[in-house]
Amino acid sequence: MRRTSFLITGTDTGVGKTTVACAIAAAFYERGVRVGVAKPFETGCDPGPDGLLVAADAVQLQYFSGCPEPIETICPYRFRDPLAPSAAARREGRIIDLAVVARTIGELTGRYEMTLIEGAGGLLVPVVGQTTFADLAREWSVPLIIVVGNRLGALNHAQLTIHCARGLGLSVAGYVVNALSPKPDHAAATNVEMLAELLGPPLGVFPWVGTIARTPADRACLAEVAEHALDLSALTGASGTSRED
Repeated sequence: MRRTSFLITGTDTGVGKTTVACAIAAAFYERGVRVGVAKPFETGCDPGPDGLLVAADAVQLQYFSGCPEPIETICPYRFRDPLAPSAAARREGRIIDLAVVARTIGELTGRYEMTLIEGAGGLLVPVVGQTTFADLAREWSVPLIIVVGNRLGALNHAQLTIHCARGLGLSVAGYVVNALSPKPDHAAATNVEMLAELLGPPLGVFPWVGTIARTPADRACLAEVAEHALDLSALTGASGTSRED
């Protein structure tokens, strides 16, 4: 397949970016595709038994993608406070070197057939100074997969994010509506239809899957859910992201 890469962002924090990213990664892994993953900046990390910060989302991505890269490559910047990367780095007196991140992304996209890069929070979250994930998507020439948390406010947040992305000249591969509860409320029950009217059809509607464990059975299960819920074929030849092997 052609080499493809995407930045997975969200309409807000807590909308299920990691779950959707893991599902896409698992589906292509089960298909036999070599998948690379990156979570360049992870905040809200707790210390592990050795005292080092654990990037829980990055660890999930590493497992479900089958990516053999060390966690230090997948997630070079980990911070304790659950803040925007720029704010978290400032509180810890650390400096984020975007050249390091760009080099890592370049190496991953050169080695893997598909590379999934997960952001932190939404598209305009600041990473360093005034540099946002939107700026990084432009610099890295990767289209967006936008995860929309299916809750009250989704219509506004989804439109803001997608119109902003397009206004900035970014490529949007599509959006995924992600269930945040096993029992949808009235807003969640009507959002999918309304979003399709406003923005066109989504890449898919991802169901509530609850807690997923890092086991081969759960990876296969998550892959099966993605195969049924998402239009994965739309991701295998996205324009502006690929080059022929």
